[in-house]
Amino acid sequence: MIVVNTPGAGATPFAPLNHADWHGFTPTDLVFPSFLFAVGNAMSFAMKKVSALGTLAVLGKVAKRTALIFLLGYLMYWFPFFRLSDSGDVLSFPIGETRIWGVLQRIGVCYGLASLMVYFFSTRTVFWLSVAFLVGYWLMLLGWGDPADPLSLLGNAVRKLDRFMLGDDHLYHGNGGVAFDPEGLLSTLPAIVNVIIGFYAGQFVQRVGKNYESVAKLLLTAAALIFLALCWDMVFPINKKLWTSSFVLLTTGLDLAILATLIYAIEIRRWNRANWTQFFVIPGKNPLFIYLLSEVLVIICYMIPAGDGESVQGWVGTHVFQTIAPGPVGSLLFALAFMLLCWSVGWLLDRRRIYIRV
Repeated sequence: MIVVNTPGAGATPFAPLNHADWHGFTPTDLVFPSFLFAVGNAMSFAMKKVSALGTLAVLGKVAKRTALIFLLGYLMYWFPFFRLSDSGDVLSFPIGETRIWGVLQRIGVCYGLASLMVYFFSTRTVFWLSVAFLVGYWLMLLGWGDPADPLSLLGNAVRKLDRFMLGDDHLYHGNGGVAFDPEGLLSTLPAIVNVIIGFYAGQFVQRVGKNYESVAKLLLTAAALIFLALCWDMVFPINKKLWTSSFVLLTTGLDLAILATLIYAIEIRRWNRANWTQFFVIPGKNPLFIYLLSEVLVIICYMIPAGDGESVQGWVGTHVFQTIAPGPVGSLLFALAFMLLCWSVGWLLDRRRIYIRV
């Protein structure tokens, strides 16, 4: 996610490192739903301990964690709580113009609702609720969107609901200046299913074990979900910004396939003699902190001037990395360097056994 979010200035990144403009799918579109899948997977371990504490304790922990994650995401978008004009003057950044929804906000809400579902309801009930979320979301987009084109940027029901509830000033404006939030309220409904499938995938692996049976069944389920996604895509296109139901099935199918592949490679075949997985384990021990660090750092770098109307982020990308490797390669090298800078902070925290959790 850090590599995708922080390309170097001066060149257009490689196409796979960009989100699909609207309908369609790129490897980058898999990153965020995989976060939700991983949240569900982690829940399958944590819920065992939490459930033993009783209903009040469960509700308290879930509510506290949901609120903290949501608040951190909200404050991250508001940071640094002021703006700079083109001339460098400090301008106010009133709370009335802050973005409400976002990446961490969606993670927090999906975690909270999915936790309550798997705690209070049976597996069968959760399954049918998930089906209802996916089908119901499809019907809501068709029924409440613009009759002429209910799945368009301007006419979709997600945008209509957010504008009605929050107003344009509280929405994301990165789609050509249009007030539309890709992490809006209505599209959070199908995103809950990403967490649910991650949860039951984790439970399944714990119950069956990390063996050929689990790998085979995960791959079969992955193939089934991807097949259903491609079929549904013909009438309900795969779209990350609308978080369509076909997008949910495709991404969870791919995540199950990735999980099965990792179990086969690392746990069964033991292809980890060089301990290459440790590189990924380090940021995985402080994922929320490192993500927040990456976002705050890049905001600061955008705000610090470096001459000729450029920011530090723009100057380094243009005058350093584009000099070393012009074009998309230089953009990628900047993103990798920035990611490694954040990774190094995670490495230092791990060396000191500091793990920041909410």
